[in-house]
Amino acid sequence: MLPTIESILSRMPRFTGTAALDILVTAFIIYQFILIVRGRRSAAMLAGFLVLVVVYLGSVYAKLEMLRSILATLAPYTAFGMIVMFQSEIRRLLARIGQRRIIGFGSRLHRRETVEELLLALQQLSHQRIGALIVIEREVGLRTFVESGVPLDARVSRDLLLAIFYPGSAMHDGAVIIQGDRAAAAACFLPLTMNPELLRFLGTRHRAGIGITEETDCISLIVSEETGRISIAARNEIEYDVSLDRVEQRLSQRYLEPAPAPVSAYTSAKGSGK
Repeated sequence: MLPTIESILSRMPRFTGTAALDILVTAFIIYQFILIVRGRRSAAMLAGFLVLVVVYLGSVYAKLEMLRSILATLAPYTAFGMIVMFQSEIRRLLARIGQRRIIGFGSRLHRRETVEELLLALQQLSHQRIGALIVIEREVGLRTFVESGVPLDARVSRDLLLAIFYPGSAMHDGAVIIQGDRAAAAACFLPLTMNPELLRFLGTRHRAGIGITEETDCISLIVSEETGRISIAARNEIEYDVSLDRVEQRLSQRYLEPAPAPVSAYTSAKGSGK
């Protein structure tokens, strides 16, 4: 006699609030991991691992004892292999989970004057086609990368940034890292993105600008020395050829505390022809 629907439902575990929370947290972690590996070489490795799982299940179902025994012998070492292959992705996943204000210790921009100085510097760097890379810290600290450069601990200003990135200066090749309202260091080394979709047409400066956003929640401002165009990188994505108004909008959205918006200094300079 076939079981009734009532008997089948009675045997199923009850769906409780704890079960719902368990599903949501697990789905969130899996989703974040998929976002991190998408478009990278690790995605192909993950696909290969899933193929091996399917082959193992197929060998069990088809009773292919030799194949099943080989895969079962390799299974205990799978966890170590996954850690080695996906160590960078696991690190980025943990950093992304920690990118919340409740446990973040990074500083933010609180003074509109700092944003104005950044905009003035970007305007002149773009006009003169001087390559530049400026990284602004948010919740996740950038101390590791600050220590790789030349310490400054100076107030952010247009003249300081222009002097750093002026061609021929000792610090123009690296990145400037800004913490709060201070330029923490210059000539900093940043990790390069290994996204195969970007390697074909991006230079080192742009790859570094994206690479740092793959590991932290910072924002990168990039000026191309070939075209003078400004790009913004954040959360593993890059926006090309943006205007100064767009830069101000992005910085205000992410970093400024609510405050009245005065007339931008860079707009006045542009209107006066300086």
